[in-house]
Amino acid sequence: MSKSLQKSLLILVIALIGSFTSTQVVQNKSASTAASTSTSSAEWYPVKKVVDGDTIDVVMHGATTRVRLIGLDTPEVVDPRRPVQCFGKEASNEAKKILNGQSVRLETDPTQATYDKYGRLLAYVYAPANVRPEGILVNELMISEGYGHEYTYDVPYKYQKDFKAAEKSAREAGRGLWAPGVCVTK
Repeated sequence: MSKSLQKSLLILVIALIGSFTSTQVVQNKSASTAASTSTSSAEWYPVKKVVDGDTIDVVMHGATTRVRLIGLDTPEVVDPRRPVQCFGKEASNEAKKILNGQSVRLETDPTQATYDKYGRLLAYVYAPANVRPEGILVNELMISEGYGHEYTYDVPYKYQKDFKAAEKSAREAGRGLWAPGVCVTK
């Protein structure tokens, strides 16, 4: 075998090894990202379905993931154990208006569990907004427009103060479910 052929084969072997190694690194990185469900600010995931005002399904790494929006509780529309609650349909329709056909950015919160007791990923959800490249925080928007309440499950979360202020503002302005005569309790 000539020296030039040996040299060519050696270069080919080195290139193949380098290609295999970098492919493995990318595959392992993807696998660890999917397993940890950590989200990068640059990753946007298509919304597959809006379940209701505070729960969506997104496609992450080829699989459907159910996401529960941290800090937001909207009136129920899909719980088979309960009747549809006041302003539930409006909250669900607003979430659909904002999120259907969109891709969203997710932010998990280290102060919260990664998943709730129903197996839903807990996250802040950002929708595209022309004026904000990072997106608009849907959790807070829904509260500020009166489509839901601020909700603290167990321990304070990253945006709790902002969400409480958004609810207070919506209540004082009579927006959404806080509008006079909308959800009257007896």
